Amino acid sequence: PAGMPPLPLVSEDGTAAFGTISIDATEGAENRDAIAELRTELAAEAAEGVTVQVTGPAGIRADLGAVFDGANFRLLAGTAAVVALLLLLTYRSPILWIIPLLVVGLADRLAAILATHTLRLTDVPWDESTIGILSVLVFGAGTNYALLIISRYRDELRGTDDRFVAMRGALRHAGEAVITSASTVVLGVLTLLLSVFPATRGLGLASAVGIVIAAGYALVVLPAVLVLFNRWVFWPLIPRVGDAALVESDKSLWARVGNQVARRPAVFIAASLALIAVMGAGLFRIETGLGPSDQFLRKPEAIVALDRLGESFPAGESDPALVITEDDPSRVVELAEAVPGVASATVGDTADELTQVRVVLEPEPGSDEARQTIRDLRTAFEGLDMTVVGGTEAQAVDSLDGSAQDQRTIIPLILALVLGVLFLLLRSVVAPLVLVATVVGTYAAALGASWVLFVEVLGFERLDSSVPLLTFLFLVALGIDYNIFLVTRAREEGLRHGSKRGMLRALTATGGVITSAGILLAAVFAVLGVLPLVVLAQIGVII
Repeated sequence: PAGMPPLPLVSEDGTAAFGTISIDATEGAENRDAIAELRTELAAEAAEGVTVQVTGPAGIRADLGAVFDGANFRLLAGTAAVVALLLLLTYRSPILWIIPLLVVGLADRLAAILATHTLRLTDVPWDESTIGILSVLVFGAGTNYALLIISRYRDELRGTDDRFVAMRGALRHAGEAVITSASTVVLGVLTLLLSVFPATRGLGLASAVGIVIAAGYALVVLPAVLVLFNRWVFWPLIPRVGDAALVESDKSLWARVGNQVARRPAVFIAASLALIAVMGAGLFRIETGLGPSDQFLRKPEAIVALDRLGESFPAGESDPALVITEDDPSRVVELAEAVPGVASATVGDTADELTQVRVVLEPEPGSDEARQTIRDLRTAFEGLDMTVVGGTEAQAVDSLDGSAQDQRTIIPLILALVLGVLFLLLRSVVAPLVLVATVVGTYAAALGASWVLFVEVLGFERLDSSVPLLTFLFLVALGIDYNIFLVTRAREEGLRHGSKRGMLRALTATGGVITSAGILLAAVFAVLGVLPLVVLAQIGVII
């Protein structure tokens, strides 16, 4: 603590008082330690019957950081448990599921180490959530790649006694899909380096490192481990030479689905578009920008104290806007008090040629009215010498503006990169446009339906400002993987059976893999909900 006013401010109803203490901390861990020490000292010195709590920007930041205490372990344990269960259900083998789980687990640990070293070497900042999201991404993508390779390997074992020949065949065919898919995701996440937010840039670089490692382990380590064992590793569903290949099955679920689609393609297209339109209707109602008290699923001390202060003081009293100026401070006060939504303005500390003016806002923190007041203040100060508006509410305004800028810059670039990769893969003009349109439709449906769930069922009022961009990135970059799994097999089958029959055979062969991979990816991202942080819960639900 650097200092405190001699007397706290007492509310008119006499039930609450607060004082302001400056915390001398530049890093998250340093701030958390200072807040923890302050809380301990204040609790020990409090008079009997008086409740003492710490809030404000430093308190909220400390509580945000505390959310991640032990979080990486909980996320890793939860993710590994989900992947293990789903692999066990997918393979129905007491042995086989262990191999991809261990390989992807090793990839995750290596990714965490190399990503943090890369971030330090490149001097790209990151926050507490980066490694957690990285683990989810590596487990999700890595297991998806493993499912595709193991499925093709099982198929190849039905045509040869030599497991090494079978694995070479599996890698020759499935490897192209994995490399293309991973390249698409890497290029997609690297677009985050253009973000105005340092932590988002860190997430993009870390994710790129993680996907490269996940794909490398799936293409090199997983095949090496699988061929160490004989085909008995698939027990009890051991593939035998002479068994019908999956693609030849006319009785499987996906063969029947394909036949139905082939009979009425226009009906399925119309029904799919109608479903997307209905689910995506919520897009037009979405609001973004979480206030401080809306960032937690379970309210910590800083938020409880902030809500309590709001009962006895003007809404912005405990966390005013801070105006730094080189102009006449009395002029700044005069202009500020003339802005609608300003409760009061007072001159604070002075250092060199700079003066701080504290501006208390009347609207509820985090509300549209409070943000508009910040914008009006900035407009009112435009003619003054070096006068800037800061504080928590101003940061929220800047975050919203920065998120909007990121979306305008990064989303078109993601689409262009994905289209470019598909153009190179398929050497076609129309097909890539169709494939990208399907994943964009998926995004619209997922975001629109999730918004209805958030508002009508879960009681949220807004999305975090970063959610639309991050969910677009992950849904498009990872969602296109499934299209790539399908069309690379369709191109292979089409060379012998023609385009239409080749597509139906590809659906028969890959429908189960794609479904399993999609369910697994959904479940892995849902694990983000183990953290009591709204932004991660929202990302997990949407994906």
